[in-house]
Amino acid sequence: MRPPCSFFRVISAYTMLAINGSIYPDKKQQEKGWRKMVVYSLAAVLGAAVILVFIMWRQAYQNRVLQQTLYFPDFPESFGEMKIFFISDIHRRTIADRIINFTIGKADIVIIGGDLREGGISLKQVEENISKLKKIGPLYFVWGNNDYEGDYHALDAMLLEKGVKILDNTAVSFESSEGDRLSLMGVDDMSDNRAKLTMAVEDSEQVFRILVSHNPEIRHYLKEEQSIKLVLAGHTHGGQIRIFGYGPYKAGGIEKQGDTLLLTSNGYGTSGVPLRLGAKPETHLLILKKGDSRPPNLKVHTL
Repeated sequence: MRPPCSFFRVISAYTMLAINGSIYPDKKQQEKGWRKMVVYSLAAVLGAAVILVFIMWRQAYQNRVLQQTLYFPDFPESFGEMKIFFISDIHRRTIADRIINFTIGKADIVIIGGDLREGGISLKQVEENISKLKKIGPLYFVWGNNDYEGDYHALDAMLLEKGVKILDNTAVSFESSEGDRLSLMGVDDMSDNRAKLTMAVEDSEQVFRILVSHNPEIRHYLKEEQSIKLVLAGHTHGGQIRIFGYGPYKAGGIEKQGDTLLLTSNGYGTSGVPLRLGAKPETHLLILKKGDSRPPNLKVHTL
């Protein structure tokens, strides 16, 4: 970092000398000095902007797996633990092989939290990402707003052909060797009034419940009697570009709402411009266990 600082020190000293007339004794030379100073200052600003954009571009294409252990007092003990790989907001990205290779053998199921693609992305690219994720485990998918761009009927048909279970206001159940059960529910995207949480709950058993929603705003529709213990969401990209910690949305993370844990992911891809700042891309390896509520044990794997 020293060279840039030294460079700006030189510019500052040069500017002060030019202003005081110490370098240029006559007016003509002084005006010439001012012009040089303006050119050097603009070059410095442009150089800093190029460096910042490069940093933002590099950050947007990082590959990170956030490994977290989540404890629930009422998690079915006979399951031991349930391991979920959660990824949302892939958009234009192709999932890196290093993420797939790292996660193989570590997850029981894969949950895709919507925005598997956006307009202009070929079905072939989406199919490639699905094939990669299938190496990790069985796939479960909820619709995001961008998934409806383009021919979403073709996307639906491809997912079904690939054996992906689409949770569109529906639920599936898992059973342990001792007969305990838990339910995985999913709602359609909240845009155009597609999300029907009541239908998903009715399709679910009254057991330990996990809800997947592309949009975290589903939190405002949760009711205590629904016994939803974990919500997985994306959509916000963590604000994607945060200036001095501020962005259009909150940074991703885990919050508690009553007895429910709500995980909102920064997501894997980007929307609009392929840049990120202060909201690094992320995927999640979640390990669910029975135990007293406590802060999640977090390990960040940058691959």
